[in-house]
Amino acid sequence: MEEFDVLEKSNNRTQSEMKIAHFSWEFSPAIWGGLGTFATEITQKQASLGNEVTVFAVNNGNKLNTSENWNGVEVYRPKTLNLTSSFYLFSNQDLRSWGSNFNFFTDVIGYNVMSASKLIDLLVREKGRNFDIIEGHDWLGIFGGIIARQELGIPLVFHVHSTEVGRSGGGGSPTIKNIEYEGAQISDCVITVSYSMKDELKKLGFPEDKIRVCWNGINPNKYDPKKIPFDKKIQLRRTYNVADDDHLLFFIGRLVTIKGVENLVKAMPSVLEDFPNTKLIILGVGELEENIRILINSLNLSEKVILRTEFVNEQDRILHYAAADSVVLPSLYEPFGIVCTEAMSMAKPVVVGARGTSGMREQIIADGENKCGIHMNSYDPNDIAWGIKQILESKEKSKQLGLNARKRVIEHFSWDVVANRTLDIYKEFIKH
Repeated sequence: MEEFDVLEKSNNRTQSEMKIAHFSWEFSPAIWGGLGTFATEITQKQASLGNEVTVFAVNNGNKLNTSENWNGVEVYRPKTLNLTSSFYLFSNQDLRSWGSNFNFFTDVIGYNVMSASKLIDLLVREKGRNFDIIEGHDWLGIFGGIIARQELGIPLVFHVHSTEVGRSGGGGSPTIKNIEYEGAQISDCVITVSYSMKDELKKLGFPEDKIRVCWNGINPNKYDPKKIPFDKKIQLRRTYNVADDDHLLFFIGRLVTIKGVENLVKAMPSVLEDFPNTKLIILGVGELEENIRILINSLNLSEKVILRTEFVNEQDRILHYAAADSVVLPSLYEPFGIVCTEAMSMAKPVVVGARGTSGMREQIIADGENKCGIHMNSYDPNDIAWGIKQILESKEKSKQLGLNARKRVIEHFSWDVVANRTLDIYKEFIKH
């Protein structure tokens, strides 16, 4: 196996600020959601600020490079073995109930053990490397972080992007809940993505004195509406048969219950009563695809609601934001909501679910001179419709909301702001 040598420092820095190890199941090019986007972006930014950053990530299908320098970040992707049959011998009833998904659990454990071994035995004990802090992302990466902390005595940060209770709508796997709980007790610090999530973690028994909040970020230079040619936006609208005078709503996200997309579809008849020149694009994949198709047809919305069920690359995603007039994100549970930040950076007014655990409620200011969107109750289709209508009532006000949204992103949600906040938290616990 070809191993990665210590990163050379650039000429303009003589010493790294910190040596940081991340355990993140998702990392480019294996990204399936917000966790992978966050880990990919934050580690690049940490490295660019003069830190020595090492990431341990999943080797998707054991087909990726086992080690490489990726945009200044040292990345290891250990190959894992099929442990399913062996682990099944001593698994509990909860894990056995996972059925065919049990192999996913064993892959996660295998990745964590192999990654921790790589850090402890190869990098530290054999090569003499040292690290200042370890960060494990969600239950998918905290297990490896716990092993490394116990072996090396290095401070451990548990970065909680979501919880099993929240993702499952109140249920979920007791095993994963236990991993999350113990990760919080063993770690030195818990970083989470919103104040709303901090409240949730406190209710779950996470030690309050360990919890620090750091919002997620976005690159406003990449998500910049001025960089999308007008003809490109018109061409995309024509692809969906959206006329110039139509108001185009856009939803992007997984087609699962907690994203609230079914209630969004149910809200459309009320919206169309008052604003008939409105269309909605739903872009995403998930288990509710067939249910949503049936719902669209049953409400006679096939001419007004376009369902596109596929992954698109980032540039296509940016183009969809640019072509839309406003974005609607009716999540029932959203610890942060990176798609909200993306839409804001593209100067779009955003209608967001604001009930329960909602980081989007913190992103979107719903009143005052800095107002940039609308808060609504995602559990109620009538309230979703009300929120959309608030945007549709005035094109000028809608445009101003979008401008305010982009301004807020630049001030509070750039990766520079997020990375520096994260590093400050690290330093606090390194001192301890």
